[in-house]
Amino acid sequence: MMDDRLRKRVMLSRRPAPAAAPAPNACFSRYRAAKASVVRSRRMRQSSSSGSFRRLERRRPMAPPNVSSPARSPSSSPIVMLRVGPQQRLFAAHESILSACPIFAAQCSSQIPSPPPPSHPHITAPSKRIDLPDENAEVFSCVLEYLYKGDYTPRLQHNPTTGTWTLAPDAPAPQGTMVASVASATTNTSTNAVIWHHAAEGPVLRDTAVYCSALAYKLPSLARLALRKQGLQMGIPCRTILSSARFAYAHTPDTESRLRAHYLALMIRCRSTFKRSGTMQAEMEKGGRLFFDLFVAMCNHMVSLTSCSQSVVQLLEEVLLVGLGLVSKKANRNVPTGRCISVGNV
Repeated sequence: MMDDRLRKRVMLSRRPAPAAAPAPNACFSRYRAAKASVVRSRRMRQSSSSGSFRRLERRRPMAPPNVSSPARSPSSSPIVMLRVGPQQRLFAAHESILSACPIFAAQCSSQIPSPPPPSHPHITAPSKRIDLPDENAEVFSCVLEYLYKGDYTPRLQHNPTTGTWTLAPDAPAPQGTMVASVASATTNTSTNAVIWHHAAEGPVLRDTAVYCSALAYKLPSLARLALRKQGLQMGIPCRTILSSARFAYAHTPDTESRLRAHYLALMIRCRSTFKRSGTMQAEMEKGGRLFFDLFVAMCNHMVSLTSCSQSVVQLLEEVLLVGLGLVSKKANRNVPTGRCISVGNV
């Protein structure tokens, strides 16, 4: 009996020790994988952050100007094909975006969309077309960009510190194009400032053409934007200014006064340059409504200078009288014109 007990104790003492439990991260570190909880939390953070970005994008949608709330988003709106210019360049735009312009909205509503072909019912080909044979393709590109984004290249930038407006630097035009050749012929001129317009048969300021198109399409906000951008252009030669002024007079009504007055004021302000220009002499020999308005504006400018000089002389006379003690400070406001002459004679 004693031997059996001893044998059992020896056998129990020789049992193998229980294997050590694997480390909690041993199998994961072996295969270089992260914890499931870490992966799950990381995915939750990514989904929440992406959801917040989507919410921010929905809060600030990009809406076209002069459009309160389009009935349909541009993605679901039908496509309208536009053929622009003598070369019939093709443009594609959403109908909901074009409806911001009263002219395009009327043309789109007057057309009945044609159904897709029976053989391909899933194809939605553009069924509405608009022809603009007299429009310039580069000018219409600016109008279309404005309808989509509220501005056109180069962007208008405002400096709140100085309270001034500037134009963003634009990308250089591709070599060999008409814009590049016109820009190279004009020194210190932006590559997008001057275009070749078939109606003028020469270089024209692009902002002037955009202004005239904005009036034709009944987009007053675009006209104000184009006029402000034109005032920021620099280094425009006299030939381009004169051809642009003639273009403005030919494509604006007689009641329009903002763009025409801009060119008249520019010629009067830079009269020392224009009087030496041979192009100015040739254009004046041709005549036209432009130069009659310039003559009237120059006369009004001379009258204003004369009245201003008279007021300055009168103010100096009053200051001299007050300094000599002949007139008190309170009474010098009622000094009649010519009082200094009578006092000087005395």
